[in-house]
Amino acid sequence: MDYTITLTDTEQKSMEVIAVDVKEWIDNVAKNRARQAKDEIIAANIKHCNANSIALAVGEDAQVTQAYTLGVVTKAVASDPS
Repeated sequence: MDYTITLTDTEQKSMEVIAVDVKEWIDNVAKNRARQAKDEIIAANIKHCNANSIALAVGEDAQVTQAYTLGVVTKAVASDPS
């Protein structure tokens, strides 16, 4: 997946104070957060499978998919502002 973000000039200048390569910094933040979420999903899936005597899928990709299929996790949804 490719995502594009747009920074204002001020945001760009501000980011340049904390990062030599702003794009690389943003990529690293997103990938690290995705890794953390993946670890949380896999842990929840393992716990659910063990508690319910369900065979655990093999491999991280398959375990994340299994967690969705079993309803262990769901996609985030926007909250109602009202």
